[in-house]
Amino acid sequence: MKKILIPILVFTLGLTSCKESAASKVKQESVEKAKERDLKNESLPVAKFDKVEFDFGTIAEGDVVETSFVVTNSGKSNLVISNATASCGCTIPTWPKEPIKVGETAEIKVKFNSRGKRNKQSKAITLTTNTINGKEILKIKGFVTPKEK
Repeated sequence: MKKILIPILVFTLGLTSCKESAASKVKQESVEKAKERDLKNESLPVAKFDKVEFDFGTIAEGDVVETSFVVTNSGKSNLVISNATASCGCTIPTWPKEPIKVGETAEIKVKFNSRGKRNKQSKAITLTTNTINGKEILKIKGFVTPKEK
């Protein structure tokens, strides 16, 4: 009996507790702050990539493949990549440590070591940036043919 009453009670409380509309709870001051924030965001850098995914195809287990992603700053202020992390220790990104000026390009190199990796592989590289998103994600994928035993 308790198993039935508790969900009914929670459901009933949920229905009766929301008498005010969400719009009535929004403060005009908050709306003004959001407008100011959005105007500032227009001056942020914008990272445009030549590609966001690279398929290295089929490689043999133990091979090391490398690719690069070209990033262009198409925003209105310097683009800063403060960190780059991969979803696996087998993937090593190298990124520019200096700010990328408006209109300039830079290269992000990614190495993938397939030792101990087999079959379909997919890795993500997360860039921590000063763009509006705060991060950008690049991907590599491919197929690793296992070594014969």
